[in-house]
Amino acid sequence: MTKTPRIAVIGAGLGGAAAGALLQQAGYDTRVYEQAPAFSRLGAGIHLGPNVMKVMRQIGIETQLAEMGSHPEQWFSRDGKTGEYLSRIPLGQQAREQYGASYITVHRGDLHELMVGALDPNRLHFDKHLVDVDDRGDKVIMHFADGTTEDADIVIGADGVNSRIREKLLGKEAPTYSGWVAHRAIISAEKLKAYELDFESCVKWWSEDRHMMVYFVTGDEKEYYYVTGVPEPEWNHDSSFVESSREEMRQAFVGYHPTVQALIDCTETVTKWPLLERNPLPLWHDGRLVLLGDACHPMKPHMAQGAAMAIEDAAMLVRCLKEVGAEQHQEAFELYRQNRFERASRVQQVSHDNTWLRENEDPAWVFAYDVHDVALQYPATAIEEQSA
Repeated sequence: MTKTPRIAVIGAGLGGAAAGALLQQAGYDTRVYEQAPAFSRLGAGIHLGPNVMKVMRQIGIETQLAEMGSHPEQWFSRDGKTGEYLSRIPLGQQAREQYGASYITVHRGDLHELMVGALDPNRLHFDKHLVDVDDRGDKVIMHFADGTTEDADIVIGADGVNSRIREKLLGKEAPTYSGWVAHRAIISAEKLKAYELDFESCVKWWSEDRHMMVYFVTGDEKEYYYVTGVPEPEWNHDSSFVESSREEMRQAFVGYHPTVQALIDCTETVTKWPLLERNPLPLWHDGRLVLLGDACHPMKPHMAQGAAMAIEDAAMLVRCLKEVGAEQHQEAFELYRQNRFERASRVQQVSHDNTWLRENEDPAWVFAYDVHDVALQYPATAIEEQSA
């Protein structure tokens, strides 16, 4: 490999965009390949905890995000039917002081636009659907659906739950349907003014087997978003989501608090998505190929940390490449896995169990984490070589 290896990132979602931006910032010859023909402002919200905002700081977009996002003072958990408060988790100024950055909620599309804007536009390629990848030892050849090929020294699979890179490493295997679906909708906050109810800036409504998470996605609080977790035994649709309806929502949340009913009444369009998972993978990298985010640890969104783990992965991978040297890619990849596997697996399990912040607890193990500053844990073989 040359001193400046050529790196390819497959997928320009949040994890891929973070990897591409940080690699380009570090001076690596990095190109990002995205299968979509273009990006659009998809109707979804996202939580960005202090652990993620520290990565946004490194990318250079923390201030812009802080200006556009909503800053909840607390995370509330409430009983879905009675409205009783189950937990109150301080955020706001306490998050900034205790965890080192803000906690915000924002429109996923607005976040994505900022992250893509941090990439070199001449090295971001749309409409590039990867169909095959060939690691030849000295380089990797990528084959795209449009008939073109590209080569790179390192290929990062940030291509989601149905990752082609994961399939190359571990064989074809469909992700596991969790038995849960998520309904997603954005509501105009103007509509809510007709109700004499308190629409809090960040609240999760719980019952035994389902929930609704609700929060603002803009700093001016004009858009209010909800995402649910509802049991559904089977997913028999070929598409990644389907249209839902107010009627379906009313059936799913019958007997829930009047505030939840008001949200359903104000819903104009709502979609339904299957929640997919995988067991922790035995392999995150091989040769010149390495995975991050949903490609290696897809999880339910019930901790609001799925995208966060992908972004943390990206930052840690870049840190390890800089630490070891990209020319020593296999050592860098193993150092990356060593420093991500336990944390990602823990978040994956807690997300699966759906217990996060239902009761008062200390979230510092998630929010105080700083991927740029945490002490690196070296694999046993590396420690042995250093002491020899």
